[in-house]
Amino acid sequence: MFQGFDDTADPARGPERLAALRRQMAAEGLDGFLVPRADAHQGEYVAPHDERLAWLTGFTGSAGFCVVLADRAGVFTDGRYKLQVRAQLDLDHFTPVAWPETRLYDWLRKVLPEGGIIGFDPWLHSYEQIDTLVKGLDGSKITLAESANLVDRIWHDQPAPPAGRITPHPDHLAGEPADRKRMRIAGKLVDEGHSAAVLTLPDSIAWLLNIRGADVPRTPVPHAFAIVHDDARVTLFVAAAKCDDALQAHLGPSVTIRPPEAFGPALRGLAGTVRVDNASAPYWVTAELNEAGVPFAWGEDPCILPKACKNEAEIAGTTEAHLRDGAAMVEFLAWLDATLPHGRLTEIDVVTELEVSRRATDQLRDISFDTIAGAGPNGAIVHYRVTRCTNREIRKGELLLIDSGGQYADGTTDLTRTIAVGDVGNEEKQCFTRVLKGMIAISRARWPRGLAGRDLDALARYPLWLAGQDYDHGTGHGVGVFLSVHEGPQRLSRLGEVPMRPGMILSNEPGYYREGAFGIRIENLLVVERAPALPGADERAMLSFRTLTFVPIDRRLIVPEMLGVEERAWLDAYHALVSEKIAPRVSAAARHWLKRATAPL
Repeated sequence: MFQGFDDTADPARGPERLAALRRQMAAEGLDGFLVPRADAHQGEYVAPHDERLAWLTGFTGSAGFCVVLADRAGVFTDGRYKLQVRAQLDLDHFTPVAWPETRLYDWLRKVLPEGGIIGFDPWLHSYEQIDTLVKGLDGSKITLAESANLVDRIWHDQPAPPAGRITPHPDHLAGEPADRKRMRIAGKLVDEGHSAAVLTLPDSIAWLLNIRGADVPRTPVPHAFAIVHDDARVTLFVAAAKCDDALQAHLGPSVTIRPPEAFGPALRGLAGTVRVDNASAPYWVTAELNEAGVPFAWGEDPCILPKACKNEAEIAGTTEAHLRDGAAMVEFLAWLDATLPHGRLTEIDVVTELEVSRRATDQLRDISFDTIAGAGPNGAIVHYRVTRCTNREIRKGELLLIDSGGQYADGTTDLTRTIAVGDVGNEEKQCFTRVLKGMIAISRARWPRGLAGRDLDALARYPLWLAGQDYDHGTGHGVGVFLSVHEGPQRLSRLGEVPMRPGMILSNEPGYYREGAFGIRIENLLVVERAPALPGADERAMLSFRTLTFVPIDRRLIVPEMLGVEERAWLDAYHALVSEKIAPRVSAAARHWLKRATAPL
C-alpha cells in the first residue's frame, strides 16, 4: 500500500531529544533555536530526512514550528491542528501555541524580556519569514543568528536525503512543450528587467521543464534548484543519480544539469538583476547573492501564476482523472454501505479498501495525501491520520469523515464525503445541512472578474454563522495537475488575495467540527471558467465555477426543509450528472447503489 499505519514519530523520546538540543544550543552560545516543519524548498510535504519537527516533538502535522529555549519549548500550529498537537506532544516539556493568533515575535518578547540570541538554519526559512521576525523584534534585545542545523547534529539515525528518479512528463498531458514555457518565462524576465530568476519550489521546476520526480511522498516532484535566464536557458541543480539519458534528451541542449553543490557558485557568478521570491527562496540564497555583490530584486516565482492557470489539455486530463476517481469512489461507497451493517469495520479497514478501489483503475501513481478516515470524535481532528494506535471501530449512530485523493498522470484529485453510519442524531443532520448549503453557495457562485478568494469565502460560512458556528480552516486551496494537491497562489480563504482567473482549480470544502463528538466536511474540486452569458445582465466580465468531482453526497444526512428551492435544484441536478457520468464506469452492484444514492431529494 501507499499508506502505512505506523506511528511516524515518537513523542516519548521528545524530552531526551529536547535536552540534547539544548546542550547543542549552549555549546553554540544560543539562547534559542527555531525548528520549522520545512525543507530547503518550503514545500508542504517533506522527505523523511527533513521531518525534524516530528522527530523532535512528536507532532506530525503538515504545518508548524517549534521554538526551543533554555526553559521552554513552544510548538506553534494553526487551527487545523489544535486537537492533534495536544494529543501528540509531551505537554510536560512542550507547550502548544495558537498560531498565527500568537505571533512569534510577540511570544519571544514576552518569554525573553532580557533578550537573547535565537539561531536558525538559513536553508529552512525564507527571507520573508526572517525579515518579518527581525522587524517584529525591533527595539528588543533579541537577535537572530544563522546557524548550522542543530537537530541534524543530534539526529544520529537521520534518513538520507531523497534520491528519486526524475522522469519526463508528456507534452500531450502538459499541454505545452517545455521550450515554449521557458520562452514565456524568459519573456517575462526581459519585460521586467531581470537577467535571471532563481527557482527553489520543486513544483515550479517540474511544471517549467515538464518533468516529475519521486523525492517526497504523495507529490511527484524532484528536489532540485534551478536558474532560468532571460534567453530561456535553464541550469538545473540536481543529483546526477536522479537523471538518465532519457531525461537529458527530454530537457534538450538549453537545459544544463549540474550538481547541487554548484548552486552557490552559480548564484555568486550571476550578472545583471536577479529575480528572487522572498516568500519561498531560502534565506541562504539572498545571503549568497549579498556576499557576492550580485544585485537582486524581489519578485514572485515567475512560474507560480502560469502554473495555476491550467490550459485546455490539463483541464481535459484532470476532468478524466476525476471521472475515473469518481468511479473508484462509488465502488468503494457501495462496498461501505453493504459492509457496515454486517461487519465490524475499523478506520484502517476503510483506508485500505479505498486504496484498493483506486488501485483497481490500474492508473493510480500514488495517493495525493494520506487518507483521512475519522469515525465519531476522530472526525473532529481536521487532519487526522489513523495509526495502529489510534485505529477505531466504526460504530452505529456515528459520522464517518473520509477525505482522500489520488495522483494520476493526467490529474490530481481531492474530495471529502461525510457518511452516516446507521441512524444519526438530528443535531448532526442540521450541522451537515448547513455545511452543504455553504458548499452549494460556492458551487453556484458568479462574480465580477478581479475578485479573490477572500471575497468569496464568506459565502460558504454564512449558513453556519447564522447558527453561531464556523470552522478553523480555509474554505478551499489550489490544486495542481499531477503535482501538489495544495497549490498556490489561489485559495478560498480570508487570506486569499490573488484574483481568480480562468483555469485555476480549487477545492470547495466547508466543514464543522464538534470536539469529542463528530466532524463534518464536504469537498468537491472546481475549475474557474468564464461565466455563461445571462439575459439582461450587465456587460461586464464574470467568472464562475465548474464542478470536477462527481461523487454522491449522503442524502441521509440532509434535512430537506433547511434547503431553499434553488439549493435543492442544484443538488438534484448535481446528482443527476453524477449518475449520468459515473454509472457507465462502475460494476452492476455499484450502479444499483448509485441509482439510489443519486435519487432526487
